[in-house]
Amino acid sequence: MKSALTRAALAVSCLAFAGQLLAAEPKRPECIAPAKPGGGFDLTCKLAQSGLKDTGLLKAPMRVTYMPGGVGAVAYNAVVAQRAKDPGTITAFSSGSLLNLAQGKFGRYDESAVRWLAAIGTDYGAISVRDDAPWQNLGELVEALKKDPSSVVFGAGATIGGQDWMQTALIARAAGIDPQNLRYVAFEGGGETLTAMLGGHVQVTSSGLGEVTPQLAAGKIRILAVLADERLPGKLADIPTAKEQGFDISWPVIRGFYMGPQVSDEDYNWWKGQFDQMLARDDFATLREQRDLFPLSLTGDELNAFVLKQVQEYKALAGEFGLVQ
Repeated sequence: MKSALTRAALAVSCLAFAGQLLAAEPKRPECIAPAKPGGGFDLTCKLAQSGLKDTGLLKAPMRVTYMPGGVGAVAYNAVVAQRAKDPGTITAFSSGSLLNLAQGKFGRYDESAVRWLAAIGTDYGAISVRDDAPWQNLGELVEALKKDPSSVVFGAGATIGGQDWMQTALIARAAGIDPQNLRYVAFEGGGETLTAMLGGHVQVTSSGLGEVTPQLAAGKIRILAVLADERLPGKLADIPTAKEQGFDISWPVIRGFYMGPQVSDEDYNWWKGQFDQMLARDDFATLREQRDLFPLSLTGDELNAFVLKQVQEYKALAGEFGLVQ
């Protein structure tokens, strides 16, 4: 009996190994960033681009292409409908993508329409202002909103109900302010939002932390709060959390990739294997830290289970704000 089980296990191992041999590196690897350059999706693609190249896990150069529209909806629909079998295309997603899926904003395709590939890091929400703004902390901003919610103009990637809007809505709710009374300007991505704030067109940016830290280093902005459970390490340790300022809000931002629904198991597993190897390497951990992202490594079935659970939680949250379509 034991030898039969051993032979069966050996057969499974041989099949798995044969599957890896059948798959080969795609000739024209591509990462789709579902927004204009400069935001979180761009950051996600470029992190994988650098990580896979620098570790020798991808020989051909991976190009980054931009497909803005609907904060991920256009790219999602294009991949499902037009690139369902494409072995060389990976597409960036974030928690904001999952929040939009939870609200039915991606049209007829739901969270089960693609193959979730890998999560390579986590970011956190951040509330930022220009360095010359009158508010020194989150409490001062909230007091201004309490006096007159229309006196402050928020800018954020995505429309009402999107991830960046949700961050402002949670702060407003914690302060006893109706989120519908906030002045909110929607942009296609984090890069546009930050440019608008630096140009004086909006006063406050709600975004992922990694999208604004380059301007923090340049001394052009001030981050009033990071939406993490506790202060972050290293060079970000001086940024206060919303929680320590009296607002019980945390918003982690997963960053990762999916592939088309009909990509073969061999090609999918090739990419999964490359990401598994990359995520285990110390040099990638350093690269991720340089991009102000934090460790989160999920691939394959583990990521799929995470995504499905997260979408259900976001559906409940969206329901609380009356956003589910």
